[in-house]
Amino acid sequence: MEMIEHEQQGHRGAFFVERDGRRLAQLSYTVAGSRVILDHTEVDDALRGTGTGRKLVAAAVDWAREEDVQLMPLCPFARSVFDKTPEFGDVLAR
Repeated sequence: MEMIEHEQQGHRGAFFVERDGRRLAQLSYTVAGSRVILDHTEVDDALRGTGTGRKLVAAAVDWAREEDVQLMPLCPFARSVFDKTPEFGDVLAR
C-alpha cells in the first residue's frame, strides 16, 4: 500500500504518493482563508485502478477535519468523490 504524504508551502500544498523518488500521484490545493480549493488530481498509469485518487481525497478530508477548514473541490475528480461519499460532506464548503 502506498503511503500518502502531505506538503504545504505558503498558500499552496499537495497530498501525494512517491515511489523511488518519483511522484506518482498528487492532489494539489490552494488555501483561500478558511477554505481550501482542491485544484487538480493526477495519478500515474502505474497506479490507475488502485483507488489512489480516492485515497488522496480522503487524506485531504482527514486533514481538513484536523485543521478545521472547508474544502472546495473544483477538480472534477475530487468533486466526483465528494458526490459519491456523503460522509465527506462535513468539510464541504457551502
